[in-house]
Amino acid sequence: MEAENHTRVSEFFLQGLSDDPELQPLLFGLFLFMYLVTVLGNLLIILAILSDSHLHTPMYFFLSNLSSVDICFISTTIPKMLLNIQAHSKDISYTGCLIQVYFFMIFAGMDGFLLTVMAYDRFVAICHPLRYTIIMNPRLCGLLVPVCWFIIFCVSLIHVLLMRQLTFCPGTEIPHFFCEVVQILKVACSDTLINNIFLYVSTAILGVFPLLGILFSYSLIVSSLMRISSAAGKHKAFSTCGSHLSVVSLYYGTSLGLYFSPSVTHSSQSSIGSVMYTVVTPMLNPFIYSLRNKDVKGALGRLHSRALCL
Repeated sequence: MEAENHTRVSEFFLQGLSDDPELQPLLFGLFLFMYLVTVLGNLLIILAILSDSHLHTPMYFFLSNLSSVDICFISTTIPKMLLNIQAHSKDISYTGCLIQVYFFMIFAGMDGFLLTVMAYDRFVAICHPLRYTIIMNPRLCGLLVPVCWFIIFCVSLIHVLLMRQLTFCPGTEIPHFFCEVVQILKVACSDTLINNIFLYVSTAILGVFPLLGILFSYSLIVSSLMRISSAAGKHKAFSTCGSHLSVVSLYYGTSLGLYFSPSVTHSSQSSIGSVMYTVVTPMLNPFIYSLRNKDVKGALGRLHSRALCL
């Protein structure tokens, strides 16, 4: 009878970032500002790439996909958080929580996959420049993205289906500002062994393997650059990787720093750490690519000029 009552949970309670009522308006304003900056910045990157024929190349095709994913990524968590702050509420429905988990995993995983594909693109451009257009042809680029989506859809769906088998006690509070898989498994009332095993498997598929792919691509790039005698040639070749390396360092540095930090068990520190890779990273990506990339900066300038002429 007790197990039956556990399965009737209709909602969870999100702990949030702070219980202090005086901080709620500040948190609302801060996260609303970061959300709007992220959406606007990434939309400008997408519009600049679509409107400028000079940027219709594989690298910028993947960048436009990354910007689209970043908009969806931050939209998975922040709107619900803002709604709860505004309504002075902490609840999220059971179904809504599973939906949030599903889409959060999809967009977080897609970020890692796209960064890996972009690293491969830079490897081909630097190590095989004469064959670049042949290797990175539209057919391959058009195939890589759907394959990544398919893998992530399957992994995320299995996660949600396994979570549906868990039971929870009434009034369960998730010590986070959104429904994160790790935190949900910690508060489950039933055995989570299978869920934890698949969590490790999915972490390897969506996190470890993409990171290894990036490191392998850049090891080959560095090896190729070492054979270039001219310092100017090395700088020119590697300068095309600057923006991508910055984004990779920011994304993996914050996420790995969070999950491998000894303080990750503390819920408030875990929540604040999660803000770095779920909010700050998508917000900074457009600035990194616009400030460090002359092509994108030029495209944004031309887009602004056309907007003024309308």
